[in-house]
Amino acid sequence: MKISYNWLKQFIKTDWTSEQTSELLTDLGLEVEVVEKYESIKGGLAGVVVGHVLTCEKHPDADRLKITTVNIGLEAPIQVVCGATNVAAGQKVPVATVGTVLYDKEGAAFTIKKGKIRGQESHGMICAEDELGLGTSHDGIMILDETLEPGTPAASVFKLADDEVFEIGLTPNRADAMSHYGTARDLRAGMLQRGVNVELITPSVSNFRVEMRTLKIDVSVEEPLLAPRYCGLTISGISVEPSPAWLQDRLKAIGLTPKNNIVDVTNYVLHELGQPLHAFDASKINGKVIVKTLPEGTKFVTLDDVERTLHKEDLMICDEKGPLCIAGIFGGKKSGVTEGTTAIFLESAYFDPVSIRKTAKRHQLNTDASFRFERGIDPTITEYALKRAALLIQEVAGGKITCDVVEVYPKKIEDFSVLLNFNNVYKIIGQEIPKDTIKKILVSLDIKVNSVSDSGLGLTIPAYRVDVQREIDVIEEILRVYGYNNIDFSKKFNATVSNSPRTEDYKVQNVIASQLNSQGFHEMMANSLTTAAYAKLSTTLKEEHNVTMLNPLSNDLATMRQSLLFSALEAISYNINRRNSDLKLFEFGKTYHKYLNGYEEHKHLTLSISGNRNKESWIAVQKSTDFFLLKGYVTAILTRLGIEKITNAPVASDVFSEGTSICYNNDTLVEMGVVKKSILKHFGIKQEVYFADFNWDLILKIITGKIKYSEIPKYPEVRRDLALLIDQKTTYESIYNLAKQTEKGLLKDVNLFDVYEGNNLPEGKKSYALSFTIQDNTKTLTDVQIDKIMSKLQQTFETELGASLR
Repeated sequence: MKISYNWLKQFIKTDWTSEQTSELLTDLGLEVEVVEKYESIKGGLAGVVVGHVLTCEKHPDADRLKITTVNIGLEAPIQVVCGATNVAAGQKVPVATVGTVLYDKEGAAFTIKKGKIRGQESHGMICAEDELGLGTSHDGIMILDETLEPGTPAASVFKLADDEVFEIGLTPNRADAMSHYGTARDLRAGMLQRGVNVELITPSVSNFRVEMRTLKIDVSVEEPLLAPRYCGLTISGISVEPSPAWLQDRLKAIGLTPKNNIVDVTNYVLHELGQPLHAFDASKINGKVIVKTLPEGTKFVTLDDVERTLHKEDLMICDEKGPLCIAGIFGGKKSGVTEGTTAIFLESAYFDPVSIRKTAKRHQLNTDASFRFERGIDPTITEYALKRAALLIQEVAGGKITCDVVEVYPKKIEDFSVLLNFNNVYKIIGQEIPKDTIKKILVSLDIKVNSVSDSGLGLTIPAYRVDVQREIDVIEEILRVYGYNNIDFSKKFNATVSNSPRTEDYKVQNVIASQLNSQGFHEMMANSLTTAAYAKLSTTLKEEHNVTMLNPLSNDLATMRQSLLFSALEAISYNINRRNSDLKLFEFGKTYHKYLNGYEEHKHLTLSISGNRNKESWIAVQKSTDFFLLKGYVTAILTRLGIEKITNAPVASDVFSEGTSICYNNDTLVEMGVVKKSILKHFGIKQEVYFADFNWDLILKIITGKIKYSEIPKYPEVRRDLALLIDQKTTYESIYNLAKQTEKGLLKDVNLFDVYEGNNLPEGKKSYALSFTIQDNTKTLTDVQIDKIMSKLQQTFETELGASLR
């Protein structure tokens, strides 16, 4: 946002330098990024002076040139060769002296140098108005007032405007400061805090008069929620023409291009007070003005000659025959002010910020008006700004106000109340500020103090401060005006040590992420926004459970994801298309769901593997990833987290062609498997993808218990092996469970290390080679004890399973 310092000083009379002012504005939160110098004529005509032509003679070697002697206020006159037909002795003319830098129409600089023209010396240039940038005429040199003294600087003769312009990096929440008046209001508060008593001067509208009531245009607001306040009036007998120099200079200083006196006044008031205005050609309004929405698909041509298709929620300014303007954003082609306009209907309104923001987004329109409306303007100055603009239009375009202000304001927008606790102020700021200082700061910000007690204040916040609605917002206002630099800092360095438990989410994440990294995985982070179409790829996911965005950036980013699978497949597809097909990816992320009783979000960890296990090498045989590799990674994670007592169950999700679930107390902990080819085809993936989805919320819940540990045994363990001939249908799991039940105290582990099925075995039989690890934590085992345990195990296997020793 650009702020003219000359313009700002119309609201606050100050002799501060621009450096002092920019420093204070930055301290107040209106960061001044740069201060630029503005000149109505580039270069400021430095080096151009008034000259008195003493003599004028024909050039001896050129018919169209003349040799002049010119008094420019020096001890001796200078000689200038001039080609203008209207130059003559006795004239007062502008002379660019040697060394003067002038600029052409394109802004390119050229320097006046001493030289010879057809053999005659020339020590300067007598200028035409276009050569100085004062106009477009090049018919001849400029003839100045005869009373001017030779040597007078041209800049003082033409009263050139110069200014300093602040480029302020305005944050989106500071809608109140989006004008010269708003910036001056903040500046006054800062100056008062620093002991400089200044008054905030507002433009007077006391001269506003309705001179005749000959052209009244009624207003009807059919959407009062979208247009809470709407004002308008008519001005007749105007002349649309270029604006006066002072108005053009003001707009040019802040980077605006002047158009005509009517449009320029609306822009002027917009940047002066922060209230957008719009002028309609009154002769093009049929009947009354109607503020309403139009049916979906209605066509409308805007001022830029673009035909736009309206949305059913777009607020429009219409007449009885059709639309005139997109409310608060952009005018219409047919109702705009032209050179032939003699009467206007001037609009000043307060529109709902959300409605304007949505409409501007839909039509990709970003105007100065929409920029302010969608952030929230001051609803109390709507009529005042209208009268201010009307008086300015009369000043620059003539005309008479031909109707009373028509206003539709069914429900007043009220200020709101906040309670401020002094202790909270001291606690947040970290320093005790005198109560009188706090009250003084609040009053300087137009915040009313309704009640005062020992503990705090009862405040009324003006409606235009849309960013100050909580106690913490008020404290921030106090702090920024008091001055961040005025807060004392202790010389003692204090540090805090976090005492978070080892099962804190981020700590567990770091442990597992490190483990996966060491196994060759890369972490990915995908956008939580995705397309609603992904829900159709699985019957497990329901479209009605999609959490949809009210104002999405695009259809591809319109829905919160219900599954992390599709984000992973997008990443896999992207990598495969770039010849990186051997992938191991993991992601910590959330899914989002809408149910009848509200919204839910769940955290997950997902693993995705595809392609070959290892990089191509001459010492290793290439082997593709498979389900068992994925299961190994999953098991390693559960082991690292110390999660036991898990069971397997069929997988519930239909995104897998084959898969399994791991459960904990009947809750699904992990789902893993081979992703269906039909889903892979949607992403253009032709190779197998294996995917595992951990319920991270459940994992955190499981591991929050106390750590259990046991002392490392001092006594050695013993291993004994058995080779059993058993039925084909007998499983290792049944042998394992039976062994554990038979010897609960000393049997530590059972391991299957060989399986044989083939020749030399009876039909329907198979051979299992098993190892049994036995250990007593209190003493060393004897052979007698070991033999007794092994005999008991053998007897149990023979009795329960029909097994026999080979």
